[in-house]
Amino acid sequence: MNIKNRDKKLEGLDKKYIWHPFTQMKDWTEETPLIIEKGTGSYLIDINGKKYLDGVSSLWVTVHGHRKKEIDKAVKKQIDKIAHSTLLGLSNVPAILLAEKLIKIAPKGLTKVFYSDSGSTAVEIALKMAFQYWQQKGAEYKNKIKFISLYNAYHGDTIGSVSVGGIDLFHQIYKPLLFDSYKIESPYCYRCRFNKTYPDCNLECADYAESVIKKHADDTAALIIEPLVQGAAGMLVSPPGYLRRIRELCTRYNVLIIADEVATGFGRTGRMFACEHEDVSPDIMAVAKGITGGYLPLAATLVIDEIFNAFYGEYKDLKTFFHGHTYTGNPLASAAAIANIDLFKKEKILQKLQKKIKYLTIRLKEFKSLKHVGDIRQKGFMVGIELVKDKKTKMPYPLEEKIGIKVIKEARKYGLIIRPLGDVIVLMPPLSIKMDELKKILDVVYTCIRDVTEKRIMTIFNH
Repeated sequence: MNIKNRDKKLEGLDKKYIWHPFTQMKDWTEETPLIIEKGTGSYLIDINGKKYLDGVSSLWVTVHGHRKKEIDKAVKKQIDKIAHSTLLGLSNVPAILLAEKLIKIAPKGLTKVFYSDSGSTAVEIALKMAFQYWQQKGAEYKNKIKFISLYNAYHGDTIGSVSVGGIDLFHQIYKPLLFDSYKIESPYCYRCRFNKTYPDCNLECADYAESVIKKHADDTAALIIEPLVQGAAGMLVSPPGYLRRIRELCTRYNVLIIADEVATGFGRTGRMFACEHEDVSPDIMAVAKGITGGYLPLAATLVIDEIFNAFYGEYKDLKTFFHGHTYTGNPLASAAAIANIDLFKKEKILQKLQKKIKYLTIRLKEFKSLKHVGDIRQKGFMVGIELVKDKKTKMPYPLEEKIGIKVIKEARKYGLIIRPLGDVIVLMPPLSIKMDELKKILDVVYTCIRDVTEKRIMTIFNH
């Protein structure tokens, strides 16, 4: 079979058999699918051999780029030993060594690691641990069965994680399946629900959070938060001091705090974990995505000793945490994660990243002049550019205009893959991206936003 026929066959098989996530399949079947076959460094390569810059790190996971030799080597070395062995009743070498590394780099106080295989499961585990902790702590705490979460929150797609989500577009349809949770306002400064402006607002959103926490403290097990950046909501960046205040409130009112660092962890915000920016140590922390450098599915839920100890007892006491996954602590994924973490120190990733973050910050200021850029949000290497129909009134585009989709499709013509969140254009390149590659991403995105929103006739862009 020649290459052209093979490509056509793959396109046909894709449309015939695959149901793509977060995708309206009617739109998909009317298009020619982009099928990736290879990758190298910051680039993805399709079945036709065309190269594309990976502007969203293959959905926020790739840290050191594709085909990083150290991680390749670690996985190959491990596969010559064993690919999988259960953690139920047994252990394995990579899972043990990785747990030690995770605790050493995690915020102070986290001491135990429970493995799973995705961000959703890491959060689901955190919720169940928080619930069971209070049930086993004493009779006076039996009423602490509820959770507090934020509007616009996204914590995954399992029923528990959706129950503490707050994005109607994703979650509303499943409401009959969910348990109720208390909600507090997001620190969404661009569209502040209190009609205030930071810093004159004095963090009124945090004051509102306190009123909810105080009112429901006696029946609340935990508050869950995406520290500093609400990713799937459109990269909503909380104002300085907000996270620290929430931590203090949870301590004051005896409510556990769960930090969902699935998206923000492993360098995305410029620190290893977002909590570090405000010197916050959560009681429970969920991590996934970048944990293996974008190689294999793996997640972990980290907890403090006090929570772990509530599950520690005699077999007959039935305090065991009855939860587990088949691939918990998978040796291949754990080996990749160890190599990933080692590279942060070996290549001084976080130190080198600071220069790129500054360049990104400077270049993003140029976008403010565009007629339909309403807001630009950035924390480290996490960027959201919100497009609006009317800049003065902040009026959003009608859904049927699909502006965000049009922009990212235009970007593909220039060899850039990005993915929007509605009409928010998201940029989250690999931390290892070279400066000239970062420049190209910004040049392309600027041009595509301008030309699509201002309905200009496209011209050939000289890279």
